[in-house]
Amino acid sequence: MSDSDNDLIRMANQITAFYAPYPHEEGLTGTKQHIKDFWEPRMRRAFDALVMKGGAGLSPLALEAGQALVRERQTA
Repeated sequence: MSDSDNDLIRMANQITAFYAPYPHEEGLTGTKQHIKDFWEPRMRRAFDALVMKGGAGLSPLALEAGQALVRERQTA
């Protein structure tokens, strides 16, 4: 795993840690929206690739958000 993958994993897990006290759907929506709003396209593409490889190291909520984002981009 590359350093950039490790950075993406750390950042995604930090986002989901922030949303941990929120209801699941709110945390999922918040995580997805944060990635859409604040991650540059190169980061989002790398995150998509990480998720499609199985998302090792991602929290369950980060993985779920990543899978939802991948689905959204594939249908866009």
